[in-house]
Amino acid sequence: MEPTISSIVDLFNQKGSQLYGGEGVTQLEHALQCATLASASGESDELITACLLHDLGHLIHDLGDDPTAIGIDDQHEYRAIPFLRRIFSPAVTEPIRLHVLAKRYLCAVDAEYWYSLSIPSQRSLELQGGRFSPQEAEEFIQRPYAQDAVQLRIYDDKAKISHLSTPDLNYFIKIQCKT
Repeated sequence: MEPTISSIVDLFNQKGSQLYGGEGVTQLEHALQCATLASASGESDELITACLLHDLGHLIHDLGDDPTAIGIDDQHEYRAIPFLRRIFSPAVTEPIRLHVLAKRYLCAVDAEYWYSLSIPSQRSLELQGGRFSPQEAEEFIQRPYAQDAVQLRIYDDKAKISHLSTPDLNYFIKIQCKT
């Protein structure tokens, strides 16, 4: 697949109707909700784009709708990065690459965060390495784009509301074309 905005749109059109793991939304609904939350909060175009594309890696594997249910970490945070790096700057790709580590970080620094996660998100966290130690958390948050990844993660966790009205994909394509 050639890395273009059109090929990303095609991917969402072909596979965006797949369920988002064990959640009550589709991949496309989740992506649009995450980007909408970032936009409504006044985030940069780059972070809005990262929010829209953060789970694109789920759409480019053939492991089914919910690989964590059968004990597989699909490593989605890495799968789309080689493709996305050819189109977008690190301000888009790094928060995507780091958003799973951001979940591990948030579990380490906020005792209540684990309990706020959905059951599928808790299950995937265990496959992704579990909570960071205090030292790992400190090292993580010092990385470039780690703060953006944490913010993306917060939007990610909230973007699971069935049938929530959001702008459509074309609305966000305009933002992507500016980044």
